[in-house]
Amino acid sequence: MRVAIGGSTGLIGTALARRLIRGGHEVVRLVRGRVTASDQRHWDPDAGRIDGPGLEDVDAVVNLAGAPIAGARWTKERKAEILRSRVTSTLTIVTSLTPDGRCQRLLNGSAVGYYGNTGTEIVDETMPAGRGFLADVVAAWEAAAAHSPMSTALLRTGQVIAREGGYLGMQWPVFALGLGGRVGTGRQFLSWISLADHVRATEFLLTSDLTGPVNVTSPDPVSNLEFTRAFGSYLRRPTPLPLPLSLVGAVFGRQFVDEALLSGQRARPARLLDAGFEFEHPRLSQALSALG
Repeated sequence: MRVAIGGSTGLIGTALARRLIRGGHEVVRLVRGRVTASDQRHWDPDAGRIDGPGLEDVDAVVNLAGAPIAGARWTKERKAEILRSRVTSTLTIVTSLTPDGRCQRLLNGSAVGYYGNTGTEIVDETMPAGRGFLADVVAAWEAAAAHSPMSTALLRTGQVIAREGGYLGMQWPVFALGLGGRVGTGRQFLSWISLADHVRATEFLLTSDLTGPVNVTSPDPVSNLEFTRAFGSYLRRPTPLPLPLSLVGAVFGRQFVDEALLSGQRARPARLLDAGFEFEHPRLSQALSALG
């Protein structure tokens, strides 16, 4: 199979490309900058353009492109970029595809933020959209993918557990110094997935007939307090101090604190489980141990 990847230089895109190549597939990496390798192809999502031959020579597309949620302070401009980067990349891909072309499968990025703050309620793919900026972003992201002319699955991804970055990226040095701690009450739920299981699930979905939303999360979401204790135990560091939310708010903005830190989702990957997908790291302790 020949697979084009949008967001190919990010944490998940890099790991996915590596796994697909190891599995005997070919990869076309869509890149925004200068093309420096034979497997790269330039694209400009803001202009809605992919250099020739576009997507005519691939069997499937995985689009993971989007500006980082925690990359900078949530100004009006930053929030607009978070939304635009997801919608324009998606529209660029779906308008480059034709129903009678070679490409017959699209896996498009999404997120469990779609559900908003779910408290302790367990949610699966049948639940409606929640409220808030992030829920609105994901709803618009998925609406853009609805223009796809072929079989399309939406990867409602949880927080990715990896040594290289993802959810642990900015937290690792803080916890390593023994300064990590719960966020707020710590009762908000964290839907997570190991990087290895994410790329395995994506590869699984490439040849699946599942369409629509698919929760790409572990079957065992944990509270923030449980995560804090588990990560501290993994690093052999104490976790006595709660995160200073006033400091984080000063850096990223109060809305970021409320929606990205004090809110959470207790998502169940019902459709993956029903389809027979088996997780390599179903428990957080297993995902952390696998980090080495």
